[in-house]
Amino acid sequence: MKIIENQQFDQERALYGSRGLFVKNCAFDGPADGESALKESCDIRLDHVRCNLRYPFWHDTRLEIRNTEMTELCRAALWYSHDIKIAGSKLYGIKALRECCDVVMADCDIRSPEFGWSVRNIEMRRCTAESEYFMMRSENLRFSDVRLQGKYSFQYIQNAVFDHCHFDTKDAFWHAKNVTVRDSVIKGEYLAWYSDGLTLINCKIIGTQPFCYCKDLKLVDCEMVDTDLCFEKSSVEATITTPVVSIKNPASGHIRVPAVGEVIRDDADAAGEVLIAESDGGQGPDPSCVCA
Repeated sequence: MKIIENQQFDQERALYGSRGLFVKNCAFDGPADGESALKESCDIRLDHVRCNLRYPFWHDTRLEIRNTEMTELCRAALWYSHDIKIAGSKLYGIKALRECCDVVMADCDIRSPEFGWSVRNIEMRRCTAESEYFMMRSENLRFSDVRLQGKYSFQYIQNAVFDHCHFDTKDAFWHAKNVTVRDSVIKGEYLAWYSDGLTLINCKIIGTQPFCYCKDLKLVDCEMVDTDLCFEKSSVEATITTPVVSIKNPASGHIRVPAVGEVIRDDADAAGEVLIAESDGGQGPDPSCVCA
């Protein structure tokens, strides 16, 4: 593997089409303002590199990036690439990851609107992210210990598992399919509308109007805080460990809850049952909560 060390590149396609390259303690920056520094390259390693120019990693194969900063000016850094490992790095440019596959990220800081669109097979561990429309239309996600701040996250994703994560994000998981979330906190408005096959286990859900128009929704031993108008038009099987502010017109299934402030029944087709925990520890229907 050829080593390039302690150099700066600013020309167009500076290292285009490279093979077997280790770039160390370098910078892609300068007055020539060139784009696409490592486009169409393979077997590339970077360590302690500063990327301050656009589109550096397009159509790359077997790319390993460590201890590297992609600045706000490094727009659309990784597109159409596969077999990617990114560790200990900062991704601060808009649209930093798109149309990529087989990606592993660990210990990274992401500040990138529209990050991760249409990505297939991505694993993320111990990362933080600020983003809007995070991971939209991506498939086969495995996230653990990820903290996210943003809006409209995980929309239209498929086949995902999230463990020990903390998401503060409005409109998350809309139209998501086949998703499992475990031991996590999800805070935000209008959670998971139109989802299909969403399962939450030992999670804490915070915010108004979650889980409307859902299919095959499952909640197992979850907390719900400040949640009102929940489960409207949804097919749901849920065991909730905390009181719920209000539940509205669940389409079908059973919702087991220790207490509920209000059950709203103004839809004759809403056949879902709300079961209030009895004081002796058993489960029984609240007569005012069961649809006739």
